[in-house]
Amino acid sequence: MTDLFEEKAQDWDSRPIPLQISEGVVAAIRRSVPLTPAHRVLDFGAGTGLLCGKLAADVQRILAVDVSPSMLARLAEKTELAGVVTPICQNILEQPLDTTVDLVVSAMALHHVEDTAALLAALYAHLEPGGSVALADLDSEPGTFHPPGIEGVFHHGFARPWLREQLQAAGFEDIVFETACTVDRDSRRYPVFLVTAQKARADA
Repeated sequence: MTDLFEEKAQDWDSRPIPLQISEGVVAAIRRSVPLTPAHRVLDFGAGTGLLCGKLAADVQRILAVDVSPSMLARLAEKTELAGVVTPICQNILEQPLDTTVDLVVSAMALHHVEDTAALLAALYAHLEPGGSVALADLDSEPGTFHPPGIEGVFHHGFARPWLREQLQAAGFEDIVFETACTVDRDSRRYPVFLVTAQKARADA
């Protein structure tokens, strides 16, 4: 598989837009999810760890999953995260992890997965009963956020009602959207949502 982020990985942590989004999403997660030191977390599309690095002090363990070896290599260089954050280069839609977690977080990775229904089903399967997702991505946009013809972008954001239906079809409950931040780029404004949802408890 081609590493589409090999070049971007070199300066990803210094790019203002990824930094802005990660900060906004982390703040929204902290408002919406009661994190505890017992939480086991999966960060889907973890990249260089901009999201999970900010959450590492709040939880027990984070599995940082991505398909880009270059991005995960930059994450592995952050020795301050060792012992809490474990980089895993794996496509969990094709090869699920052999463990489950209490929370799945993700920032700006959903639009890189063509089959949204399959992705949500995979995330659901990786959750303990009663576990939650906190997923952030772009609201529907006219296809101007990314450069024209860029490889690996399958969705120009998501309409919230449509994504709600997809989450419900996957089995999620208690679905709540909020705007985590708004990115200003080239005279356009791009809202980034955070959606939280829960897997039913086994005894429900």
